[in-house]
Amino acid sequence: MKTALVIGAGLIGTSAALALAGRGVTVHLADHDPDRARTAAALGAGSDAPPPGRVDLAIVAVPPAHTAAVLAGAMRTGIARGYIDVASVKSGPRRELEDLDIDLGAYIGTHPMAGKETSGPLAATADLFEGRPWVLTPMPDTDTGVLNLALELVALCGAVPVVMDAAAHDRAVALVSHTPQLISSMVAARLESADETFVRLCGQGIHDVTRIAASDPRMWIEILSANPGPVADVLADVAADLDETVESLRALQSADEAKRRGGAAGIANILSRGNAGRSRVPGKHGEAPAAYETVAVLIGDRPGELARIFADAGHAGVNIEDVRIDHATGQQAGLVQLMVGPAAADALGATLRERGWSIRR
Repeated sequence: MKTALVIGAGLIGTSAALALAGRGVTVHLADHDPDRARTAAALGAGSDAPPPGRVDLAIVAVPPAHTAAVLAGAMRTGIARGYIDVASVKSGPRRELEDLDIDLGAYIGTHPMAGKETSGPLAATADLFEGRPWVLTPMPDTDTGVLNLALELVALCGAVPVVMDAAAHDRAVALVSHTPQLISSMVAARLESADETFVRLCGQGIHDVTRIAASDPRMWIEILSANPGPVADVLADVAADLDETVESLRALQSADEAKRRGGAAGIANILSRGNAGRSRVPGKHGEAPAAYETVAVLIGDRPGELARIFADAGHAGVNIEDVRIDHATGQQAGLVQLMVGPAAADALGATLRERGWSIRR
């Protein structure tokens, strides 16, 4: 691939453009808002000037509601050898293109499984897709050359190609992306009118659960409008679990010992199923999930403290697998949780203590 046209200079489009431009591809940028294209170009994602001729690949990165129309418009101009979209829903745009009587041999639907709770070109990064799955949904009529262009794009962006049926993709993202967004928003909505003294007790758990609730509602309305059935199916199952959990909690309030035992069993069941489901979430680099030990370190909220911890961990010869920070309420301090392999936890803790850190295990 030598040339590409990115239509839609938002988070995904600009990130793809940055990755391609960084690997020597000549990228042209287009957006219904010229300022977004100019911003992306200023970031080094390419040129906001129209391509002088036919490009190798056109990447349509617009909301699902507009994907088919933008694709159809681009395909009718013959501006590219191949066309892809990166919309988060795959069945709908293809059906719309079929209804428009477009020859779909030069098109393949794709979806990079990466994103942020922030949007727009200023949120884009060239490494957004590094190590992330990028779903491809080829059909029998997909031209082999176009599939190869899509695979080259995925490789240039550092992502991992995953081939799926379009309908299966939509059911999958309903489970692992769209429903979690709604549930996160529902939990965060409970905080809107909560007493201020309650909110001040928020810890790492509520931060984790509500992080994606900060996402742009307008974007999510468009996404959910394109995949309502599969999301509703997953939410119906969640609602059934929720009803049973509420009943179990009410039973725990009963004066009847048998009811309390039943309530406890119901809660234990949902917690155990949660453990089993969480254990299936892929771990580092998409590998099987690994069990880590946590070494918790008290840290002051001062410049250079994190760098000093990592330097001391490096002195111990320990690889930090993951890190979390829990800030103390009302204090200029916090707790840094360093996740490491079980065999390394004792050595790390000992080294950090020797270097003056206060450890909590």
